[in-house]
Amino acid sequence: MSSEAFLGEIAEITMGQSPSGENCNAVGNGLPLLNGPTEFGTKHPYPVQFTTDPKRLAYPGDLLFCVRGSTTGRMNWSDQTYAIGRGIASIRGRNGYPNSFIRAVIESTLDSLLVQATGSTFPNVTGKLIASLTIPKVTPKTASTIASIIEPLDDRIALLRETNTTLEAIAQALFKSWFVDFDPVRAKQEGREPEGMDADTAALFPDSFEESELGLVPKGWKVGVLGDIAVSIRQQIATSELNTELIYIGLEHMPRQSLSICNWDNAQGLESAKAAFSKGDILFGKLRPYFHKVIIAPFEGVCSTDILVCRSKQSTYYGIITMHLFSIKLVEYANRLSNGAKMPRVNWKDIAAYTISIPPSSIAKEYSKVVIPLFERMMTNDTKNTIND
Repeated sequence: MSSEAFLGEIAEITMGQSPSGENCNAVGNGLPLLNGPTEFGTKHPYPVQFTTDPKRLAYPGDLLFCVRGSTTGRMNWSDQTYAIGRGIASIRGRNGYPNSFIRAVIESTLDSLLVQATGSTFPNVTGKLIASLTIPKVTPKTASTIASIIEPLDDRIALLRETNTTLEAIAQALFKSWFVDFDPVRAKQEGREPEGMDADTAALFPDSFEESELGLVPKGWKVGVLGDIAVSIRQQIATSELNTELIYIGLEHMPRQSLSICNWDNAQGLESAKAAFSKGDILFGKLRPYFHKVIIAPFEGVCSTDILVCRSKQSTYYGIITMHLFSIKLVEYANRLSNGAKMPRVNWKDIAAYTISIPPSSIAKEYSKVVIPLFERMMTNDTKNTIND
């Protein structure tokens, strides 16, 4: 008896088919539409398009698999019914084989699949090719046992990502309190002690406001632009200097509304010149609708030229810059700038002109003292995630 089988014997594979553009929208009409891994999150997708005429569907629990381009092989889990375009396949186990086992065997044979992928410029995986993947032949019972071992590991990764979400929330809450709502200033103005800080930190805040072009701001604070405290790093790496040891990040690797990276590849995406970044740099997606893709780089590497690489002019302002780039207000600002553009995007000149209130460096330093350890823990968790992914 053969010890091998084909994936198509234990899995159902649905190749995506794109609906016509006239039936697509961005306002929520119809089913959410997935075209590729740019919409992928840490575990589930975050769709930005919808269609009233879905051609192919993925169902809750299905494995979503990227089948086209330099991101072929990227995976996510479907958490609802989606319309899937031609860049995606949905895969589900059958005859008692769990989906988590299906993902595991695909990952174990992914390298050979990519070698077989066709396409003159980018890989292109067909449904027939996926179905013909050679896998170990095991019974549904054994597959379920293997899945029971894999799933806790996946849960651990999910827990690390949830921890990062909590750390982000702490940084955001403090940013909003100090630099948006100005809670410590309001407390002192009302004769109260600011909450959640010691007396030395409270003494750094004024007890009154003054008018500015932004409205009321704490007395003595400056009104400026993001470019006053941050710079964009434009170091380009030529094609001749690229190598497979460089870690590459594209928009597809950056989850939505999270400062944490999703996953990464060592070799994919290195066919053309890229922008270099260092550990701790802030990466910002400059294409609409991906302005809310912002991460803190947990390692040194290269990224797509559709990503801005930002860095603090002074380390004391690092935390403030990060949260400004991550804020909904800046995303709304970028969306307004790009309205009507044929290829909606922003550049550093646009982002650098974003108006902000700039606190004294002493207050910025106190904020960074609190949030930088949170960011460092997030970067450590990101590294653990990518090692386990």
